[in-house]
Amino acid sequence: MPEIEKYVICVVGPTAVGKTKTTIELARKFQTEIISADSRQFFKEMDIGTAKPTMSELSRVRHYFINSHSILEEVSAGRFEKEALKLLDTLFKLRTVVLVTGGSGLYIKALLEGLPSMPAVDGEVRIELNQKLKREGIEVLKAELLEADPEYYFQVDLSNPQRVIRALEVIKSTGKPFSTFRKGERRPRPFKVVKIGLERPRDQLYDRINQRVDKMIGDGLLDEVKSLTSHEKVTALQTVGYKELFRHINGEITLEEAVELIKLNTRMYAKRQLTWFKKDNELHWFHPDDKKDIVQYIASKTQEN
Repeated sequence: MPEIEKYVICVVGPTAVGKTKTTIELARKFQTEIISADSRQFFKEMDIGTAKPTMSELSRVRHYFINSHSILEEVSAGRFEKEALKLLDTLFKLRTVVLVTGGSGLYIKALLEGLPSMPAVDGEVRIELNQKLKREGIEVLKAELLEADPEYYFQVDLSNPQRVIRALEVIKSTGKPFSTFRKGERRPRPFKVVKIGLERPRDQLYDRINQRVDKMIGDGLLDEVKSLTSHEKVTALQTVGYKELFRHINGEITLEEAVELIKLNTRMYAKRQLTWFKKDNELHWFHPDDKKDIVQYIASKTQEN
């Protein structure tokens, strides 16, 4: 008897597009569970600002990698790859289809394809870049990255200083753009992948982002950030929704200015996410409301063999 094919149904798209609702409906339709590949939803201390599924949503379908780690842990794409592959091996003992969803392109790439090996870097360069970050701030390093590697600049989460530094230390150590090292060969996986992209008209997406930010503020995001002030410098908190409110708490900007910055930075992040995902020719794009078409497409791809 031939071995039964296993499938990962990967649902991606920009923040606020509607991935959570769509993926839960798909999971219930295909009687399976969900692996979150959202690099911020891993952290149990960050709830409101990461737009995690609600308790009601989590009760409808089992999710993995939600509240699975502490902000005091470093959860790299490589670590996620290893942990998620091990989990998939277990899940596929019970089912033939598992859903993976998120907006963190690098983490999804790590799981589905593997990450290319990176060159050794000069430790002195790393120290120098971190010192420069403390002295002059992230904007100076972002400008350096834009000049040295514009391709990666428009893909990376620019709000994460460690990712910016990682790229610059490779560039300075090798003399080559960081993006050239990220195009390694795909590693074999014991499953097939069906890729779904979700998108909305830009004005509709931006309106949803603005409404989501207002709801986060109303739900108590400022108090959540205040409770994390002792960990302000932790890498996980150098992200949209948290860094702006830390600036407000530190007296640099008003609350109204912080909220507008969160909206602006979230819209810019969504634009970078779309830039990343649109380069993947294997993605088949749908509006989130087109559930019937999405289900039919998945069924056709998983029944081909």
